[in-house]
Amino acid sequence: MDEAVGQGRRSQAERDAITVEIGYALASATAVALAIIGVVVAGPAIAFSLSESTERALLGVGGSLAATAFVARLVTVLWRFTTRERKRRAALDGDAADHEGGAGRS
Repeated sequence: MDEAVGQGRRSQAERDAITVEIGYALASATAVALAIIGVVVAGPAIAFSLSESTERALLGVGGSLAATAFVARLVTVLWRFTTRERKRRAALDGDAADHEGGAGRS
């Protein structure tokens, strides 16, 4: 089960890069979500004296926006990483094929 379909085994460096990218994606998605909560919920609640129902509405809207932004950021970061890795592997596979094909020529 260590093998990805059509890719072979991953090196330790590749596994480390994936781990770092997942950590970065989670950290940046959390930062975006917290920024949205701060702007949408905490900012108006601190700046203005709002009724309890308005604060609840802001909390609901802010929570929904933050959750959506968290997921969107997480998916975007990991999607870009996957795309870069596929291009890198394709280039490496192409280079390996070029070297194998040219090895027998003089």
